[in-house]
Amino acid sequence: MAEALNVFDVDQPNIQGLSVDNPKHYITELKKLVGRPIGINLESLDPDADHAETLDTLPKGRTAVSESLDKAKELGMDFVCFTGNPKTGVTNTAILKSIREEKNIFHDNILIIAGKMYGAGVRNKSVDGIVSKNVVVEFAQAGADIILLPAVGSVPGSTLAKTEALVLTVHEEGALALTAIGTSQEGAARETIQQLALQNRMAGADVHHIGDAGEHGIAVPENIMDYSTAIRGKRHTYVRMAASINR
Repeated sequence: MAEALNVFDVDQPNIQGLSVDNPKHYITELKKLVGRPIGINLESLDPDADHAETLDTLPKGRTAVSESLDKAKELGMDFVCFTGNPKTGVTNTAILKSIREEKNIFHDNILIIAGKMYGAGVRNKSVDGIVSKNVVVEFAQAGADIILLPAVGSVPGSTLAKTEALVLTVHEEGALALTAIGTSQEGAARETIQQLALQNRMAGADVHHIGDAGEHGIAVPENIMDYSTAIRGKRHTYVRMAASINR
């Protein structure tokens, strides 16, 4: 398991509730506390995107420009995730460019996750407009280690059959497949969470992502546990919950 920091500005590092003597030490301290790989979401903005709505203006420290990648490396990030939050105008074309730029900076020293889980303010919000087999192949061949896909049942058209076919393509390219729930369904009823979990396991997902539309920037904690229990049972869920590298 890993933790991806969302809306984290590398130019102004800050994690609420965590105190450090130097802002450059946030990631080091967070790794010490959670004992898991820590990464960051960076937005691959496309000025030529066909916007579906008014977009947010983002600080440079949240975008996938070379300066932000350099600072992410200095902060000690274990991975970067090139994706798009709502109203950002991120496209697959821009993500592909970011993957290639990252490879020139990090040279395989940091894991790359790449892909969109929803429209991100760009038209074509159905699954076919968000990801395709060609996109998967391009991302993997450019150097992405993990391809992010919309979870089964999250965006219109994200059926089990389509997702399974995309996962198969990811694996054929030697990458891992991550299915992501980023459509606020992470705050849905327990039964919905369990269905989503099992459907994405059946699709062949290697990594499961549950979004942050819950309480104070995280998914509803009970839903995280229900998702985990659905795909790996109480035994492994409770072991993970009880584990501590500081004990």
